Amino acid sequence: MKVLILAGGYGTRIADESRVVPKPMIEIGGKPILWHIMKRYSQYGFNDFVVMAGYRGDVIKRYFLDYYLNSSSISVDLRTNSCEYFNSSAEPWRVTVLDTGAATMTGGRIKQAAESVGGETFLLTYGDGVADVDINALVEHHKAEGKLVTLTGVEPEGRFGRLDLDSQNRVTSFEEKAKGEFGRINGGFFVCEPQVLDCISDDVSATFERDTLEELAKRGEISCYRHEGFWKCMDTLADKEALTTLWESGDCPWRNW
Repeated sequence: MKVLILAGGYGTRIADESRVVPKPMIEIGGKPILWHIMKRYSQYGFNDFVVMAGYRGDVIKRYFLDYYLNSSSISVDLRTNSCEYFNSSAEPWRVTVLDTGAATMTGGRIKQAAESVGGETFLLTYGDGVADVDINALVEHHKAEGKLVTLTGVEPEGRFGRLDLDSQNRVTSFEEKAKGEFGRINGGFFVCEPQVLDCISDDVSATFERDTLEELAKRGEISCYRHEGFWKCMDTLADKEALTTLWESGDCPWRNW
C-alpha cells in the first residue's frame, strides 16, 4: 500500500523558513518533518512513498537523491571515478517525488498521483503534521467500515484562553480552553480507495478538502477514525519550536522507532 504525502504548499504562515525550503523540509531535531512522518509509516511496514511536490520541489528531490550517500560510508577510487558504499543506515524506502506544480491545489496534486496509485487502496497525509496514530489500527478501521475514505479525527489543542465576564462586563476569571472543546477536526492520516481519484474534478484547481471530501460526506462515504492521542500540525514557528522541544526532551509521542 503506497503512502501519498502532500508536500507542495507555500507554507506562508511559517514564511521565515519556507522562503528557503518547502515547509515539509523544515527540520525538527536535525531532520525534515517529512522524514519524521515517513519514519512513522515505515515502522508499520509502509515503505513505498509518493511525495507530491510543488513549491521548491527541487529541495525535496535533492534530499532523497543524496540520502543514501549521506547515510553511508564511502570509498572513492579517483583513478576510475568509482565509488563503493558500505555501512549504510538508509531506510528501506522507495520514494517517488512528483512535480505537481507550485500553484496546484490539494485535490489536483492527488489526482496527478493516479498512475502511481495503480488502482489500489492508498494512504494519504499532509507533509506538515505528526501524530502517534496507530496506522495498522487506522487501516483495519477502514476495512471494517467499507467507505471510500477514512480520515483521522483529532481533538485540537486550545490555542486561546477564555474570559469569564459578569453582567457588568468585568473579568471574573481566566480559563484555558480545553483540548477538544469545539469538537474534532480533520487531522489528515487518510485511507482512500482508488475510486476517490475519480471524484476529484481536475488535476490543478480541485481542492481535496472542500470539493472532494464535502461531496463524499454528503454521499455518506467518509468514516472517521477517532484518534485520542498526540497530534500537532506545524503551522507556525511557535509550532516548530514546540515540536523541537518535545524531540530534544525525549518525550516525543510520534516517535516509535
